[in-house]
Formats: sequence, C-alpha cells, structure tokens
Amino acid sequence: MAGPPIAETLTALIGDRAYLALVEHYGGTRLYVPRSAGLSDLPGQIGEAAAGKLASAYGGEYIKVPLDRERRASHYRNNRLSNAEIARRLGITESGVERLFKRVRKAADDDQLSLL
Repeated sequence: MAGPPIAETLTALIGDRAYLALVEHYGGTRLYVPRSAGLSDLPGQIGEAAAGKLASAYGGEYIKVPLDRERRASHYRNNRLSNAEIARRLGITESGVERLFKRVRKAADDDQLSLL
C-alpha cells in the first residue's frame, strides 16, 4: 500500500512509529519544522531522536504532513481496534472505514495480479 511520496520519505527518515505519531498529531496540516527541535512540541509528540532528524532535514521549512488514513487504519486494525474506534481516530464514519479497507484489499489484489 503506497502512500503519498512524502510519507515514504518521512518514514525512511524518522521510522514507522514516529511517522505514525506525526500523522496522528499533525496530519493534514502544514507543519513548520524549526531548525532546533527543542523549540517546538515535536520531541514530546514524536520523540527527541525523530524530532532531531526532522529538524536536520527540514529545519526552517514547512512540510505537508499527510493524513495517510490507509496506513493508520491498517496499524489500528493490526492492534485489534474495532471499526468504530478506527473511525473515531480517523475522523470518518464506520462505513468509511469499511470502504477504506475494501479499497486497500482491491489495491493489494491488483498488485498481486500484476505480478503474474
């Protein structure tokens, strides 16, 4: 399941756990990354090491933090959250969660067919 290109870049930079924390707290926004991570609440939200890496790579710039609902939903499902809880965390309806997982399954099936 491929997300937006910035998602891959950020994940490679700060790791999966910090990336998920980043999108949970700042998803859908333009986030100013200070040159020194300690000048923001980033260390408290995503961890000091990840905040430092963001500051080194993007200090003094804005980044568009994706919502990345598909990845977050998959993470929540893997942690055994119900569709109702996933819906609340993503800010969508339970029907929206079901449609999201249906799209993810279809994309995975399409990827498998293209490998044949």
